[in-house]
Amino acid sequence: MKKIALIIISVLALSGCGLISKINWDTAQLQQATQMALSAVTITDAQVIALSQQTVQQLDAQNTIDNGTYAKRLNNLLASVKDIDGVPVNYKVYKLDEVNAFACGDGSIRVYSGLMDIMNDDELMAIIGHECGHVSHQDTKHAMKNAYLAAAARGVIASAGGTTIATLSKGVLGDLGESYISSQYSQKQEFAADEYGFQFAVEHGHTPYSMATALEKLVKLSTGSQASKVQKMFSSHPDSETRAARMREKADKYSKK
Repeated sequence: MKKIALIIISVLALSGCGLISKINWDTAQLQQATQMALSAVTITDAQVIALSQQTVQQLDAQNTIDNGTYAKRLNNLLASVKDIDGVPVNYKVYKLDEVNAFACGDGSIRVYSGLMDIMNDDELMAIIGHECGHVSHQDTKHAMKNAYLAAAARGVIASAGGTTIATLSKGVLGDLGESYISSQYSQKQEFAADEYGFQFAVEHGHTPYSMATALEKLVKLSTGSQASKVQKMFSSHPDSETRAARMREKADKYSKK
């Protein structure tokens, strides 16, 4: 209900500042556009998965997929990872200098070559586990819903075509992808994903310090010469210094067992 109220308030505000009045709306068009925005609030889990699949396909088309050394390393690393809570995984490497990775509710895991360049296998596994944690805890589902809601709100201004998830344009899907990748999570969500990443790494035979050293490396890089490369991951995963300390303490306790 709060999101529906926000949509209504946004439309009224835009009308008040004259933006909507500059568009030649008729009643049917406005109803269609409003319905598109409202549909974002009531989007189902199945629709989120379908939307995730379409969005990842669009991101794959926009980026260069590595089929060489990076892909071989990732395949070897994730050979024993078959699913995220029963959802079959598929993974690819984007050849980008940015330090980033993400996982979607449809089982898609995408890792940037820039991340692989600076992380050893232990750290990379923890980061991937962290992203899978957001999927397991359904943080990514809500992030995709929010990205779609934002796109729908923009649609109230741009058009009134009665667009559905099945007919979203490549441009909209690309925007959704960027919004999704840049989604920020709460401290509580990040802590929980760190815990998942810690366990994920340990269960797959990696050191319990994997999550701690990965986060410590991000903190160090964020103030160094490679700061621009880690900007997106660092801004979308805040409080890395606090989180690194928590994970190191957890690893210390785990190692003393």
